[in-house]
Amino acid sequence: MNDSPHHPRAHQHFETLAIHAGQPADAQTGAVVTPIYQVSTYKQDGVGGLRGGYEYSRSANPTRTALEQNLAALEGGSRGLAFASGLAAEDCLLRTVLTPGDHVVIPNDAYGGTFRLFSKVAERWGVRWSVADTSDVQAVRDAVRPETKLIWVETPSNPLLGITDIAALAGVAHQAGVRLVVDNTFASPYLQQPLALGADVVVHSMTKYMGGHSDVVGGALVTSDAALGEELAYHQNAMGAVAGPFDAWLVMRGIKTLAVRMDRHSENAGRIAEMLAGHGKVTRVYYPGLASHPGHEVAAKQMRGFGGMVSFQVAGGEEAAVAVCDRAELFTLGESLGGVESLIEHPGRMTHASVAGSALEVPADLVRISVGIEAVDDLIDDLRSALN
Repeated sequence: MNDSPHHPRAHQHFETLAIHAGQPADAQTGAVVTPIYQVSTYKQDGVGGLRGGYEYSRSANPTRTALEQNLAALEGGSRGLAFASGLAAEDCLLRTVLTPGDHVVIPNDAYGGTFRLFSKVAERWGVRWSVADTSDVQAVRDAVRPETKLIWVETPSNPLLGITDIAALAGVAHQAGVRLVVDNTFASPYLQQPLALGADVVVHSMTKYMGGHSDVVGGALVTSDAALGEELAYHQNAMGAVAGPFDAWLVMRGIKTLAVRMDRHSENAGRIAEMLAGHGKVTRVYYPGLASHPGHEVAAKQMRGFGGMVSFQVAGGEEAAVAVCDRAELFTLGESLGGVESLIEHPGRMTHASVAGSALEVPADLVRISVGIEAVDDLIDDLRSALN
């Protein structure tokens, strides 16, 4: 194996890969950071004489290529693809592997945008779906039909932080001849590597922990199936929802500090979850790092740490939950997650409004927080004040 940073040693650790994989020093100048190739087209040396395979930046761009190689290395895959958003990545995957009449098993707890993509978009084109509790292996096995092509999983899930045993569901999927897709957004590749556990495709919203600074929108697909990777790349080019070069550069910058950020996110979230679990105005806390969480043992087995996302239910119902969101000061009221700053939201009225009335509807008294990397004592004081 070539031992340059472009083709890193197989035994290199995550923190090293995050900084070096796919990102050798610039050959012309020695620049240690991949340049932003803010360009749409490329000079050809005679018709079809492409330099490095680049002809048009929808098809490929050197900055995006660097990110895609980095993503593949971090997830232990053979092919990574970077998209304009997480939903663009999901859409490309669905249209690559599904045809009218196919069926997908989706989780009973999932990002509202994913549910909307299945229920309002893919369904119109003949794709069928049904809901299962993916933490229950037998429930997923029972949900698989002869026409099933995908089992879709989020772990930890959004917003109830459910945990799915990836290896167990990979066994169910492959026994049935279907593919397992894992949305790894909440964990990031630092905390969890689904491909190593048997998943076929990993999905990310790179907007979240990968970018890490609330300044970029992006999505990713990673697979260890080379043939599937080629199909996905073909459809990515054919449909065109690619990451732009500056967005790719921002995500690469974020990834370089992903490991140290995730350590702090996880440490802070664990402290906050413990505080909430003992608070008189909190009726339930959802955090896989708590021993009381039903998925705690599975999470401890397949994750390096438990992440920065915490959800909790508030005594007093929906209005009390909304009031907590409004009273918080250091926790910024806003959608999204995974940035260095802490965020708070009411899923029922914000990120998960699209699942109202469905099997994925979330509790009305639920509050979701994205725990940032600020001083945890300040964050705890802010939440206590908001609850009181």
